[in-house]
Amino acid sequence: MPDLAAKRARFKSQLDELEGRQSRIARDLSAPPDRNWDEQAIEMEDDEPLEQQGSLVEREIESVRRAIARIDAATYGKCTRCGGAISEARLEARPEAALCIGCAKRSTLDAGL
Repeated sequence: MPDLAAKRARFKSQLDELEGRQSRIARDLSAPPDRNWDEQAIEMEDDEPLEQQGSLVEREIESVRRAIARIDAATYGKCTRCGGAISEARLEARPEAALCIGCAKRSTLDAGL
């Protein structure tokens, strides 16, 4: 099992960066509209991808928060579905992984992906 204190510190740093990004996205989305109608139209077109990016960042924030909570609860590295160990290789690839590869594959199949 990796050094959990170091892993937690890395997650905390990642969380801080993600929350900063989320804050910048929120600020950009809440900026007052330009007085020029043509500029307003361009800004509105730019808002949709920015909103999508904000949704992705929010999901990533929640994933990192859950990983920190699992470290704090001493359950990090255990599959939240079957209770088995999550492989080191999987945790290296996806440090916030909550499912072992078997359960993750089953979830993907169950979702029809």
